[in-house]
Amino acid sequence: MRRTFLLFAVAIACVRAGAAPKPNIIFIMADDLGYGDIGCYGNTLIKTPNIDALARGGMRFTDYHSNGPVCSPTRAALLTGRYQQRCNLERVVTAKGPARQTGMPLQERTFAEALKDAGYRTGLFGKWHLGYRRKFNPTRQGFDEFVGYVSGNVDFHSHIDQAGVEDWWQGDQKTPEQGYVTDLITQHALRFIEAHQDRPFCLYLPHEAPHYPYQGRKDPPIRKVGDPGAVQGTHADKRQAYREMVEVMDEGVGRVVETVKRLGLERKTLIVFCSDNGATALGDNGTLRGTKGTLFEGGHRVPAIAYWPDKIRPGSRTDQMALGMDWYPTMLTLAGVDTPAGLRFDGMDLSSVLQKGTPAIERTVFWRYKGHRALRKGAWKLLISRTAPEKTGQLEPRTYLFDLDTDLAEQVNLAQTMPEKLKQLEAELRAWEKDVDADGQKAVNL
Repeated sequence: MRRTFLLFAVAIACVRAGAAPKPNIIFIMADDLGYGDIGCYGNTLIKTPNIDALARGGMRFTDYHSNGPVCSPTRAALLTGRYQQRCNLERVVTAKGPARQTGMPLQERTFAEALKDAGYRTGLFGKWHLGYRRKFNPTRQGFDEFVGYVSGNVDFHSHIDQAGVEDWWQGDQKTPEQGYVTDLITQHALRFIEAHQDRPFCLYLPHEAPHYPYQGRKDPPIRKVGDPGAVQGTHADKRQAYREMVEVMDEGVGRVVETVKRLGLERKTLIVFCSDNGATALGDNGTLRGTKGTLFEGGHRVPAIAYWPDKIRPGSRTDQMALGMDWYPTMLTLAGVDTPAGLRFDGMDLSSVLQKGTPAIERTVFWRYKGHRALRKGAWKLLISRTAPEKTGQLEPRTYLFDLDTDLAEQVNLAQTMPEKLKQLEAELRAWEKDVDADGQKAVNL
């Protein structure tokens, strides 16, 4: 009774003060899902009715990108609202070797920390991949609750990582749990929503699907402690397994949305769905060139949907170029929370795009991974890719210039025919590298 009275009193105070109620935020991210892997982006082989329903009821992005073409960099940018190079996380935090000792610096202020300080309950269920060591655990970086795994991928049934190490956590303690990873993520999400329906919450659901190992619900475990087994799994038809993995994830999305509706939270909850990077050759990147790990469009242009009844127009579409790092400043604006002191975002506030459907504005953004570098300025894309010609076997830079308005598939290289444009964009890329590398060095030294 006392708790109910207090909640009522807080609500009345907010109304009297003219403060808008803080929305719940549910951020769902697939792993290695391609631009053409779901129905609302043209796929006819994989059934994704629940994700497609979010698009019908909300906004679909046509020009949305991950900050990196692989897992860890993308997640660092999402959590910090800044280029991942600023916290020295440009590459994957691997399960083997020295990288296993590294992680996202604790001085980084995540969106979970900012929202938690503003009264939100924060939860993460699924994949972390920003540090294996306990000191890098999500509960040390703003999340009240964490259940899942800290590595890049685990066996969907035995929860053993690619180095043969058991990897399932509750908070900062290893806590074995039986179940198929995708279903466990959904189950913990539903529990969290039920438990915190009476206060603002931020729920981050980074799924493993459809990342390898390719396993369905009824497939056997592959990995044992000390034995990581076949990297991609033993399924005879990996494409069939891939489809099932996406469809089970879609089922989980449907259960989350149904719970939000049943509890009467739909009109006070923003739901975002996206992928962390493009698909491997096993998935579908539509007509885009390249795959995961490349800086061609297929490596980082991914599906993204935002759903919020009465706030986002149903069936709408935006051509605004957006990236994962944009969600942090967007969340703060929607929650009425000030930017943490001293924090300078690289991301763009998308709140007016979501709520008002404002026209797309031109911006300049950058990518870098394993020596490959790219810049996007309006329709222009500069890509400097390191390739290994058959004759020498040595990595050599190759420069591309594309006009994405007329050549989204990146087939026509204009680098030789537009030298002035090339020179201008190369200068901007060098300036950006100098800026982020200076911050990255600070992160290493702290």
